[in-house]
Amino acid sequence: MESITGLILAKYNYWMYISLMMIGLYAMIAKNNLVKKIIGMNILQTAIILFYISIGAKKGATIPIIMHSEGHGHEAVHAVQYMNPLPHVLMLTAIVVSVATLGVALALAIRLYARFGTLEEDEINDQIREAP
Repeated sequence: MESITGLILAKYNYWMYISLMMIGLYAMIAKNNLVKKIIGMNILQTAIILFYISIGAKKGATIPIIMHSEGHGHEAVHAVQYMNPLPHVLMLTAIVVSVATLGVALALAIRLYARFGTLEEDEINDQIREAP
């Protein structure tokens, strides 16, 4: 029992990301309101971005800038001392894509509301089926 508690406490950040993913997934699947679905999608994307940033971090590591200035000479580069910048760079791109996706989705929701007068998925489907 103590080992399970220790495991949960040691990896609490992953449990937070899993919780956020489940909240976002629940909102996307269970909610009928389109804005709630969009917010759920954004929560899911944010949880995935946080997960990748978390796995890219390394304790005791520094940014990958190699200093070869006067007086330091040429020393061997120990890659273990540096963190990998690739996950962070990719997630920066993912953040930009996420914001753009959110903007397009909200713009489409506004257009749907203007056309159907509601953001409830069932009511929109009913109006589409009833249309000649």
